[in-house]
Amino acid sequence: MGTPFDRLHDEIPLIRAIHTAVKGRARYKVSGLHHSKALKRYLELRLSKEEIIAQARANHLTGNILVIFHPDKSPNAIALLLQEIVLDYTKQIQSSPVTSTVTGLPIAKVREKLKKLEQVGNRLVLVSFAVGTLLSCTVLLCGYGLDKAILLSIQKLHTPLLDRIMLGITFLGEPLVLLLICLGWGAGLHHYKRHSEITTLFTAAFGAISLNILLKELFCRKRPALWNYIVNVRHYSFPSGHAMVSIVIYGFLSYLLAKQFPRYRKPILALTAILIVAIGFSRLYLGVHWPADVVAGYAAGLVWLTACILSLELEQKYHYLGASDC
Repeated sequence: MGTPFDRLHDEIPLIRAIHTAVKGRARYKVSGLHHSKALKRYLELRLSKEEIIAQARANHLTGNILVIFHPDKSPNAIALLLQEIVLDYTKQIQSSPVTSTVTGLPIAKVREKLKKLEQVGNRLVLVSFAVGTLLSCTVLLCGYGLDKAILLSIQKLHTPLLDRIMLGITFLGEPLVLLLICLGWGAGLHHYKRHSEITTLFTAAFGAISLNILLKELFCRKRPALWNYIVNVRHYSFPSGHAMVSIVIYGFLSYLLAKQFPRYRKPILALTAILIVAIGFSRLYLGVHWPADVVAGYAAGLVWLTACILSLELEQKYHYLGASDC
């Protein structure tokens, strides 16, 4: 025949009394308390609201809880109360998203965050590979004198009809046209109160133009003079402003569209890529840029575009987390 506390242990497996020598004071071993700060807080909060409890101190490192209670109450009654609280806590945990003991966040959210980090990492790897490839092409074009040979080959394609088509395509990459597109798009975003996207759009646009001017002044490369131009050009040649600014602005707008209409993501990105490549090719067709200028413009623009998109995503993520905490 065991002691009352032995029977208590058999009937209440969640709670085990380990010290009850002093009347009105007892220490218990609580199942699940070990290394659980959440259960520690929950126990102390619930017990603080009980009139019969004078004091309760839980220790998540040892899994024990010290309870000072009304002398008229028995340790068995306190154990039953503790079990009720632990069972309530367990029900709440089971009915809510499971939390990570490391981060304190729901595991679903932790997995989502890890997945997003993995996606960002994959994106950065792809961008780094693309930029490295473009820069390698730039070096090869300049180092082996392929620039001139490529332009002379393109010149053989010239026809009056193709001249007009290329003038129309290159017009879509003019800085003034791109800025007007940004203003129109920004007005639409303002209507829907998407202020962070407006800020990023204009940061991307003005940043790309400013960076392009800075790079032109840094390298001071002269434009090709293989035949007479049919467009007015000024400033230096390297890197191509049309290629660099168009990949940033059209790339960012396609990113917004793809997010808004995920079903049409692939056609949106494909059409945008075709437009950007066509603008770069038009500069070669018109003879106002070396191939290395266009390739370097794409490389620099891709880096700036990626930085702008990542900054927007981080801002939106922190804004969302801040709103969810309120």
